[in-house]
Amino acid sequence: MRPLVIITGVGPGTGSAMARRFHDGGYQVAMLARTAERLTDLERELPNAFAVPCDVADPAALTAALDAIEQRAGVPKVVIHNAVGGAFGNFLDIDPQVLQQNFQTNVMALLHLARWAAPRLEVAGGGALLVTGNTSAVRGKAAFAGFAPSKAAQRILAESIAREMGPRGVHVSFMMIDAVIDVPWARARMADKPDDFFIKPSDIAEEVWHVTHQPRSAWSFLTEVRPFHEAW
Repeated sequence: MRPLVIITGVGPGTGSAMARRFHDGGYQVAMLARTAERLTDLERELPNAFAVPCDVADPAALTAALDAIEQRAGVPKVVIHNAVGGAFGNFLDIDPQVLQQNFQTNVMALLHLARWAAPRLEVAGGGALLVTGNTSAVRGKAAFAGFAPSKAAQRILAESIAREMGPRGVHVSFMMIDAVIDVPWARARMADKPDDFFIKPSDIAEEVWHVTHQPRSAWSFLTEVRPFHEAW
């Protein structure tokens, strides 16, 4: 039986690339997104992948989705929290409720996901929980007040979970993506940038595969990926 990976936030960029990489690596892939329709083409492309509609910011919906995945495909070997809530603006101008919602997606969803997954991974003999992040987790730039605090909290939460679960055989890691991801809307917004300015989703997915399959004697918690053409 194929091992199972659960990926939240499967969209047209990094999420889809990770789904393809794990599928090609022999996994069943449970793909969480707010609507199943956006994953129809990906389901057709990947015979051992299936869509699970779910808003991860809703704890009851997330738990129900995870339980349904377990009934269908068993206990996961790898869990990836890629769903993200973001908003940009001056701290005086943003709606505080927007930051609250981003905490629900970025932080609280991770907490609920880990509380569900980590005990199962431990009982099953080990596995990996990886969170995709970015450098907002370590710096608060101007106009990032609606986003950076939630990513910083996400990183700290992931580290706390790692300290707890590492000795129990569950590898928890946080991957910072310090780059503009090569997706159509980013290309359109930055049409003057050369190809090597962007980071390719498939290359992010390859590094996620690597980190989630590291040997126990050399686990990474914090990894950072960026294109060789320094963007900043």
